[in-house]
Amino acid sequence: MANLTLSLDGTLLQKAREAALRDNTSVNALVRDYLSRYVDARSRRLLALDAFDAVADRSSSSSQGPWSRQSLHERRSD
Repeated sequence: MANLTLSLDGTLLQKAREAALRDNTSVNALVRDYLSRYVDARSRRLLALDAFDAVADRSSSSSQGPWSRQSLHERRSD
């Protein structure tokens, strides 16, 4: 494992230590868990955007022009 040095506000570090103590863990484990969840969530978002782009590329649908707020809320009387 690699080591990382962080600079934190003293108050934040104290609150992190207290939270870690309540959770029976360490500040190091809290940071490692947070970074892991952050990276995983970001990766999932990027994969979802790629999947959305792939679907959009396969779609033959297209707009005639730009949409306006009013046109999106108009009621059709068909």
